[in-house]
Amino acid sequence: MAAQLRQSKYSELLSLHRFITQAGVAANVVTYNLLLNVYLDCRKTDLALEQYKQLINDAPFNPSPTTYRILIKGLVDNQQVEKALELKDEMESKGFKPDPTIYSYLMFGQAKNSNADGVFELFEELKQKMGTDEISDGVIYGNLMKGYFLKGMETEAMELYKKALGEGSLVKMNAVAYNYVLEALSKNGKFEEALRLFERMKNEHDPPRKLSVNLGSYNIVVDGYCSEKKFGDAIDVFNSMGEKRCSPDTLSYNVLIDHLCNNDKLTEAEELYKGMGDKKVNPDEYTFVTLMDACFKENRPDDAAQYFKTMVESKLRPNLAVYNRLMEGLVKVGKIDEAKSFFDLMIPKLRMNDDAYKFIMNALFENGRHDEVLKIVGGMLREDPNDFTEEVEEFVREGLRKEGREDEVTNLKSEVEREKAEAAAKVAEEAERAKASARAAVASLLPSKLLGKKDDEVKDGEEEEESTEDAVTENGVDYETSEGVVISSKEGNGVSEQVTA
Repeated sequence: MAAQLRQSKYSELLSLHRFITQAGVAANVVTYNLLLNVYLDCRKTDLALEQYKQLINDAPFNPSPTTYRILIKGLVDNQQVEKALELKDEMESKGFKPDPTIYSYLMFGQAKNSNADGVFELFEELKQKMGTDEISDGVIYGNLMKGYFLKGMETEAMELYKKALGEGSLVKMNAVAYNYVLEALSKNGKFEEALRLFERMKNEHDPPRKLSVNLGSYNIVVDGYCSEKKFGDAIDVFNSMGEKRCSPDTLSYNVLIDHLCNNDKLTEAEELYKGMGDKKVNPDEYTFVTLMDACFKENRPDDAAQYFKTMVESKLRPNLAVYNRLMEGLVKVGKIDEAKSFFDLMIPKLRMNDDAYKFIMNALFENGRHDEVLKIVGGMLREDPNDFTEEVEEFVREGLRKEGREDEVTNLKSEVEREKAEAAAKVAEEAERAKASARAAVASLLPSKLLGKKDDEVKDGEEEEESTEDAVTENGVDYETSEGVVISSKEGNGVSEQVTA
């Protein structure tokens, strides 16, 4: 499960978890932590909190500090800082000691919300609960620097930087702590200082004894170079990750591809995209949509359509907004056939709204393809009549009215109703035929002697048939004879015999 989580194979992880549960293997706190990670990564915070409540209320063990770290970080990443703060208080009420890592997540969330006072309040609270003014865990200092920068106190921010990372400092720094400081410098006009720190981090990196660089470090520097419009340097740093045994993930590629596409460097972005396969990194919806939008911007609609098609073929799920962008781009350059083909492809996959239907219909109307609009209407009426809302119907009638064909909507609705009535009658007829066939089969298997009567007691065939029908109920109730034979009849499904012991 952990391996699947690292590779973002969320559906496979949940399937494996269901299998393990069905096999009777009890969950432990690690299992819950993995599930919390999945839901938070997928932005399903409600499911994550529900899983946490289940752990608290039903599990025969307690959450661990890691549980709270995962939850609080996930809530902060999903812009739910207030809920994360509540969870911090709940954690402390359960007897867990103050955790600088958790406070760093919360300070990061406050800084991200531009709440400098919130940053300092958390820092003071942590010092009070730890009973010291000198906190040796370096994980909090980067976010504290962000608080100073937010207040315009650049001098105080750089003094804190020197205090935490200067010569003789007793502050313990790891890769995460360094990254917070690196980001604080990079995002606040101190990129040259950030680059010097990055070189220091790489020089100190000595796994497994000291880990001072990770993928996040490279992402920050790449993003910084892009902000400085130094895209060549950004690509060089990106490609140098392997020197420190770091491997880019989908997010790393997306950040750089997005920067390149937004700065008219589609060729370089496409080169990165092509290299993802060599690194065994799978592009996601964001990757394809970014490239698709850039292709439309560069007047390359065919390539844009191909990126969308590849995304669908990769079993990714573009949403309606992405589909609408594709349709608008294709129709804008007059590629109606291509737009219609994508409409046909996506109609079973997406829940279209009125605007989506009206857009493709309007494009067809404007090109004199009224019959194709009626074909779409027919499909809506047959598959889900609720899709053919009053608004869409009026739009279609208005388009046909210009050609004197408004009555064709009424005719089509009548035709579909007739088809449905005929289909319903046919189903009822087949059900009645199956019922009659089942009764006949039962009758052939029930001679009169099974009913406890002698042949001479049956006066004629009519009485025998009546006795047989009495022996079989409409609801398929079993009938046991004195000879131990059980006759079971299921309406429409034939008949079966069972001889009891």
